[in-house]
Amino acid sequence: MSDRPLVICLGNVVADHTFRVEDIPQPPAKIPARGYSIGAGGMAANAAIAVVRLGGRAAFWGRVGDDLNGAPLAEALEAEGVDVSGLRRVPGGRTPVGAVLVDPRGERTIISFRGSGLGTDPSWLPLGRIREAGALCCDPRWPEGVAAAAAAAREAGVPVVLDGERSETRILVDLVPRVDHAVFSVPGLANYAPGCSPEEGLRRALASGPVKVAAVTQGEKGVLWLAPGMEKPRRTPAFPVEATNTTGAGDVFHGAYALAMAEGMDLEAAMRFASAAGALRARDGATPDRAMVEALLH
Repeated sequence: MSDRPLVICLGNVVADHTFRVEDIPQPPAKIPARGYSIGAGGMAANAAIAVVRLGGRAAFWGRVGDDLNGAPLAEALEAEGVDVSGLRRVPGGRTPVGAVLVDPRGERTIISFRGSGLGTDPSWLPLGRIREAGALCCDPRWPEGVAAAAAAAREAGVPVVLDGERSETRILVDLVPRVDHAVFSVPGLANYAPGCSPEEGLRRALASGPVKVAAVTQGEKGVLWLAPGMEKPRRTPAFPVEATNTTGAGDVFHGAYALAMAEGMDLEAAMRFASAAGALRARDGATPDRAMVEALLH
């Protein structure tokens, strides 16, 4: 058996069509693109790729359709070294697709189709494998799958990391008490705790159940995080980089953080490690390897 820890990443994989443009105009508009690429995206899929590039093993659990986008996504993840035995191709389903517009400053606008006909029943998930994992990393796009996997992980003593991205409030309110590490984006925390300050939102997450860490990634401001027993939140500063494409930076953060938990890092080290990985993704528009992250850390 490999001594590299396994992180299971559950949730979304998306066929991302990325267009580099000079400016993102208001519609209606017709503009040329400076560049174009297509690849595997989505929160959990990007996290899985990050885990592998950073030195861990990753398994992706999720669903695609049996349309033209499904098979290439499975092949792309497999080419990255991700175990796709838990990726289900649903007959008649339509695979999630995204159109990503990226301007010269690295800011992006995303048009997303979350798929259809993929089903919600998690009974086919290979939950017995969770005992092999060092961490479970979930996004909120398939809440039924998260609930089933998180319950199995809690029973097995495997830490669960939730990517608290923008979602319906009811979904986040349901999922946060099921996990150990709730790491929100700024919009996600606002959805989870409407009208609250970031600190109040993090305290609400900690109070919701046996949550060990609540955090929010705030871009150039770094990461604000809170654990039980702390009088006030701590801030891990962002690494100063010039962003060229911020797409997926948060996903890479979550994958790196989950790997850090699987490796047994303490919270301070895990936050710095994940922050460095996310910063390099924003700088280069590509997921870094372990050597690049270690170089930035030092």
